[in-house]
Amino acid sequence: MSSFTVGLAIIGGLLLALLVAYNAWTARRNAPRQPEAAAPAVAAANEPSAERQDPVFDSLPPVVPERKPGLDPLIDVLAPIALEAPVSGDAALGALPPTRRAGSKPFAIEGLNESTQHWETPQAGRRYAAFQAGVQLANRTGALNEIEYSEFVMKTQAFADEINGTPDFPEMLDEVARARELDQFAGDHDAQLGFTLRAKNSAWSPGYVQQHASRLGFVSGVIPGRMVLPASTPGGAPVLGLTFDTQAALADDPAQSALRELTLSLDVPQVHRGEQPFVRMREAAVALATAMEGIITDDNGEPIRDEGLDVIEADLEKLYDTLESRDLAAGSPLARRLFS
Repeated sequence: MSSFTVGLAIIGGLLLALLVAYNAWTARRNAPRQPEAAAPAVAAANEPSAERQDPVFDSLPPVVPERKPGLDPLIDVLAPIALEAPVSGDAALGALPPTRRAGSKPFAIEGLNESTQHWETPQAGRRYAAFQAGVQLANRTGALNEIEYSEFVMKTQAFADEINGTPDFPEMLDEVARARELDQFAGDHDAQLGFTLRAKNSAWSPGYVQQHASRLGFVSGVIPGRMVLPASTPGGAPVLGLTFDTQAALADDPAQSALRELTLSLDVPQVHRGEQPFVRMREAAVALATAMEGIITDDNGEPIRDEGLDVIEADLEKLYDTLESRDLAAGSPLARRLFS
């Protein structure tokens, strides 16, 4: 073999090696980032133990005091039901309608406990001196309409007939007008915020996102591809939501799923002001963007600057004040019912 041929073979081999190396580098560069390996469960005897550091937020002020749960004239049509004699909880339960809605609006019946003199959902083994039926005036599906009001009347009358009660219904047109006014207020003061976090360079795997989010206190939700930041009090709505592509989370091999964006969300009327939800949303977005090499954008893909975040925060403070002035403080039982 001539020296020229040998030289060509060597050059060809080098080019092939460079091509293989380049393809490997490109594949590694474009592969979704993976979560870090878990640290050993037990540290060596002569090494200091590393404890997980939970995120630290400013001390949270007390949440807004809650009004009594259940029916309330502020957001419900109420129909008192007078009785000829006290009725047992068992009889009341047997007379309840099979569904708890009138059209798209929640419907409920409460009894006046003969012993405690408190209104409550009927329970077996108790006695009730009176009842009241209620249907919600508005929710995110709209205002109570005449058809829904008529269904409310029929359900209430059927219950009253079963327990020998006499209902007293308010004027339909007045209640429908009240429903429209409340719906208008709710529509003008409903706020659901969302930040999109987009990858600057390499994509993320679902595990990578979950690992970083969990360090900020997020936990897995019921739906694949969703995580939530729990409320500080039991039973409270999640403070924040974090979502990414459900199909990626359900893939046969999620580690190979490439995510280029995720969404942080806040349902403002559902979360107590005392949870400082927007402050925590902002901090979480910045922390994730820094750790994962992402950029915070709006729904149109435009970067959100600090000045823009300051404006949003100021507007939210005004919204909180307005809701509280109507006895519909964000995160209260009434607000959570109305904005649902």
